[in-house]
Amino acid sequence: MTTSFEQGINTLKRVIDAPIASYFSSCTRCGLCAQACVFYTETGDAKYTPIRRVEPMRRIWEQEYTAVGKLKKLIGLSKTVTEQELEDTVELAFESCTTCGRCSMVCPVGNDIVYMIRRMREGLTAAGLGPKELRAAAVRTLETGSVMGFPMKTLEAQVRAAEEETGIKINIDEPNVDYLLLLSSAEVMQFNEIIAALAQIFQEAKVTWTLSSTAHEAGNPGMHLGSSEIEAAMINKIVEAAEELNIKNVISPECGHAYMAIRWEGPNVIGRPYPFKVYHIIEVLDKLREEGRMNTECCDAERITFHDPCQAARRGGVNEPQRNLLNMVSSNFIEMEDRKACNWCCGGGGGVNSIEKSEPLMDKVFHRKRAQIEMLDVTTVVTMCATCRNALEEGAEKNGMDIRVMGLTEVLANRLLKEKKS
Repeated sequence: MTTSFEQGINTLKRVIDAPIASYFSSCTRCGLCAQACVFYTETGDAKYTPIRRVEPMRRIWEQEYTAVGKLKKLIGLSKTVTEQELEDTVELAFESCTTCGRCSMVCPVGNDIVYMIRRMREGLTAAGLGPKELRAAAVRTLETGSVMGFPMKTLEAQVRAAEEETGIKINIDEPNVDYLLLLSSAEVMQFNEIIAALAQIFQEAKVTWTLSSTAHEAGNPGMHLGSSEIEAAMINKIVEAAEELNIKNVISPECGHAYMAIRWEGPNVIGRPYPFKVYHIIEVLDKLREEGRMNTECCDAERITFHDPCQAARRGGVNEPQRNLLNMVSSNFIEMEDRKACNWCCGGGGGVNSIEKSEPLMDKVFHRKRAQIEMLDVTTVVTMCATCRNALEEGAEKNGMDIRVMGLTEVLANRLLKEKKS
């Protein structure tokens, strides 16, 4: 009978493809990836060097697929990976890595370290070592259709509340409309004002849209776990819903990893192209601005700054739309010193904020973001990711920072509605 440990080792052997082999072959151990990692810069601990997070997989590659490695293993100069080593790697691959991609961006030989860490996570999950919080989230998502485990009637209640607030009918399972809107669980349970905000913006812009009763969740714990099977199951739900409703455009919400999963990884994970296009909600709103369907006449003078979510900005390429929109509603938008693709991670993405053991380390690495914000003397930090919003709010509270954190969609809706009422 195959043990979980053996399954993990076999999975790591399986996922070592040509790109990973080339990355291990070309890595110069220069250490630049460490300087780009917030977990290393804020702790000074060498174990948080990004490339070290995949050391078990590197050794398996060397021993299984290189002549030198096979010889070293044969004469006892290279030890096989042990169960304890895999267990020790959980902290490095899951608890102290947000897969933010800053390490991949600065690698001088172009190695995609995030891709390697994702495959490392896949092996750890196969070995039964995936963090219990992420495994529970995956189970909830598959069983209930939402990461937080709430039933469809909870979303329906939020929709009714938004309808009562705005007087606008919000469609569910409406075919042949312009867009299918996905939401993250956090937007339904914590930041549900976004539903009313979008209803009002879309009505003003004459956009038709719908939610799906079978695929409203954009979050994808399979991506965090490194489980292609779970990731594919969630993506297929969205694809099937869009096909059934004959919708050609799908909106990913203010959630960085959801955008990465559905927009960039999805077709590869399910093994076929989409019959629709995927846009981040901020891309859609910027398109409406460009078309003259969302206008403002004046700007607020409040000093604000913007936090770029790693998955959407650095890894997803959405960098200009948010600035176009902010400059439309603010006359005092101040950029962070490191911004767009170079921005520092909030410290909570990649599933880290869900893992209880990660909290002390999250608090420590938030010092980098705190320094970024405090040097600007702003009153509000805007972002476009619910995970980032949570991390920023919690970090600000714990550090006694007198700032407000808001989602960009909410900021836009507030400005547009204020003008409409005046």
